[in-house]
Amino acid sequence: MKYFAKLLKQTAFGGGLLAAMFGTVQGAFAQQSFPFNNPSLPISQRVNDLVSRMTLQEKVLQMQTDAPAIPRLGIPYYGWWSESLHGFASGSNHGGDTVFPEPMGLASTFDLPLESHIATIIGDEDRAEYNLAGLVGKPQAFHGLTFFAPNINIFRDPRWGRGQETYGEDPYLTSRFGVTFVKGLQGNDPKYIKVVATPKHFAVHSGPEPERHRFDAVVSDYDLHDTYLPAFEAAIREGHAQSIMGAYSSLDGVPDCASPLLLQTNLRQAWGFDGYVVSDCGAIGDIFNGHHYAKSMAEAAADAVKAGCDITCGGEYASLPDAVKQGLITEAQIDVSVKRLFKARMQLGMFDPVADVPYNKISPDILDDAAHRAVALQAAEESLVLLKNQSNFLPLHGIKHIAVIGPNADDTGVLRGNYNGQSHHEVTALEGIKKRAAAAGVEVTYARGCGLTGLSDMGAVPSSALSAHRKPGLFGEYFSNPDLTGTPVATRQDDNIAFSWNGVGPMDGIKSTEFSIRWKGTLTAPVDGDYRIGVRGDDGFRLFLNGKNVIDDWTVHAPETRSISVNLKKGQAVPIRIEYFQAEQGAEVTLLWSQPHAEKYAEALDAAKNADVIVFVGGISSQLEGEEGTNGGGDRTDLDIPAVQQNMLEALAALHKPIVMVLMNGSALSVNWGDKNASAILESWYPGEEGGTAIADALFGDYNPAGRLPVTFYKSVNQLPPFRDYSMKDRTYRYFTGTPLYPFGFGLSYSRFKYSDIKVPAAVSAGDSATVTAKVKNIGKVGGDEVVELYVQPAPIGLAEISPGQPMPRLELAGFQRVHLQPGQSGTATFTLQPKQLRLFNARGVRTLQPVYWRVYVGGEQPDLTMHRDGTVSAGIAVK
Repeated sequence: MKYFAKLLKQTAFGGGLLAAMFGTVQGAFAQQSFPFNNPSLPISQRVNDLVSRMTLQEKVLQMQTDAPAIPRLGIPYYGWWSESLHGFASGSNHGGDTVFPEPMGLASTFDLPLESHIATIIGDEDRAEYNLAGLVGKPQAFHGLTFFAPNINIFRDPRWGRGQETYGEDPYLTSRFGVTFVKGLQGNDPKYIKVVATPKHFAVHSGPEPERHRFDAVVSDYDLHDTYLPAFEAAIREGHAQSIMGAYSSLDGVPDCASPLLLQTNLRQAWGFDGYVVSDCGAIGDIFNGHHYAKSMAEAAADAVKAGCDITCGGEYASLPDAVKQGLITEAQIDVSVKRLFKARMQLGMFDPVADVPYNKISPDILDDAAHRAVALQAAEESLVLLKNQSNFLPLHGIKHIAVIGPNADDTGVLRGNYNGQSHHEVTALEGIKKRAAAAGVEVTYARGCGLTGLSDMGAVPSSALSAHRKPGLFGEYFSNPDLTGTPVATRQDDNIAFSWNGVGPMDGIKSTEFSIRWKGTLTAPVDGDYRIGVRGDDGFRLFLNGKNVIDDWTVHAPETRSISVNLKKGQAVPIRIEYFQAEQGAEVTLLWSQPHAEKYAEALDAAKNADVIVFVGGISSQLEGEEGTNGGGDRTDLDIPAVQQNMLEALAALHKPIVMVLMNGSALSVNWGDKNASAILESWYPGEEGGTAIADALFGDYNPAGRLPVTFYKSVNQLPPFRDYSMKDRTYRYFTGTPLYPFGFGLSYSRFKYSDIKVPAAVSAGDSATVTAKVKNIGKVGGDEVVELYVQPAPIGLAEISPGQPMPRLELAGFQRVHLQPGQSGTATFTLQPKQLRLFNARGVRTLQPVYWRVYVGGEQPDLTMHRDGTVSAGIAVK
């Protein structure tokens, strides 16, 4: 791209590139001499000076995600809302950012140094995107320096659609990954923050999605402190996160964004948090409209600010002046929040000379560059979890012909997961397998076989089926208003209708909100039959066929899909018109269809009949799990692989060919049939831009998979308590008493590892740490990684003094290391158990209980407490 070099040549600024870069954004400061512009003064003094010069109306407008400019003070517009869950994800329009695996996949690496490297890259790309926006002189929404990530909610139930965004079900694993991500994102400069990390959603939040705006999570003090709070506490105390996001839901009847217990007692008083709190988007309105906790929007806003929620993701704080008039809150209380917000902006260097901030020098040339793509590949490889490998079927050898079947095999969307960016370099599983097979002289045939949930899923209508003015595609008229009125700002021919702008306008002259578009032309079917035709949009849309309005959803809403069934004749050109408007926040529109494909199964069976092995790439996608109202997701009702895929697998099995299942999903799947019938199962999650390369590397043995499950794979949804029950009893490996399909921490390898010589102190004094060591040796024939897992168990012999009925985990992860060993090579894993890891929470949620004896396990998987597998070594520690 070399964008910086190009702009440097073009600019007329004598002050060089950095001056050109931020001249439009910060140039107004040069005309001011206010103390808040003096970088030599303490930040607290600068903040106090700035806020003292603002009116009440100016203050409350700064307390919303789109904070307007204050020209008289030289303060530019700032958009507080940006996303970078697993890569910059805020509507980039220049050609790509690095897309790493979804956090569930990153957690399965059990590799904190890699997570640190990834977080540093993401932070660099986040800052580069901000620099790029400043470079062209257009500060943009979703291109700021304050990011709503990471998601460190505990994935307590696999039905929750957003679990893919988390690091899994374990508080310790989530804490370690959360802290590492926050540190990498924020940087290590002694004065400036690279970008602000915002752990979310504080605090007890994991579905159900349809009820999130009114749901009340009822939890015990024990579960609150044992399970739901530790990752947030670690992100604040150890990671020093400068922001935190409150959840939509309530905790024991009090909305999280207005909860003194969460935002004052725990966050600020106990943990020493001195940053700012942002609400989830629309959550302040929920205090009034959803939870009915407040009698008015003004009261809801006042309650939230007084509790410590400093900024609303939305516009609800516009009611604060009325709240002041009503005596619900004082301007001095509002000042506290405003000062926190400007403190963050000053820590980011927004009010300092451009050259003083080292992060301003990060070039957009790094975005999705070769070095970052290499790390994305490493992450995708390390995230792979080998769940089954019957008779060492993998890696593939001695084969001449592979049949690749399945709905996720050649799909780029499933690589990205959700809250994703857009890379210009994506490798699907099919592409990766084809490239690797070609190098080995292996033939590959492909047939999709089925969709995710039906014989054919809806996809974007291709340009070959659309025509306008005798050219492929549709003719578009673009308006700078939401009403399709007046003269279009511009017209153009669009190849197809599949757009996601998300914070940027569709073209020059049109801003990111308040616009509309009309497309016209004809639709021509390639074959006779019944088609499903629809539109997916955020916000409103209409579809006309043959002049008739067949879909009408002209309202403001999150992404939604509407479709109809229509019979089309081959070659017949049907007049089509799509109308779309964008009001606020996200913006996307896609014209969709599914073609008649009655012969899909037969096509797949034909492709597979002469193959030596069938690689079935299936599972689910963010269309089936995700945030309510976005990406077609939501919660799941069961854990099974969709029935149409199961039927496809059984039909393929009738060919009596070995089947390798490659799963793509963000949460647990009950693949019981595969466990019994497939030759191998490889879990690849939503693996990012290099996912296909990583999958092929593992299948052909160029990479030895070593990932571990960060969640329990249950046999059935019937093994789970009710979804709405937030008690941890019988949830996750820490409290589940049944037999899972695959346990937390499980993962196979192409090699074998042996553990021995565990050493622990026979006894430690209460309050002291304990060092644990164990030897691990690669006794296999190939080199590879091994994840060494340390678990602790409060032993029954030491629990006599603990009151009856006191809850406690059956087992807890207490340490992990990922090591690489060549055949015959040995290593020593060393862990330090901190004093708090040898204490339990009591029923009141205080970590005080001290069993006198603990069992310690070290191995490559979670220990089986009933069978005591040979792969795990153990010893005991007495606590005096």
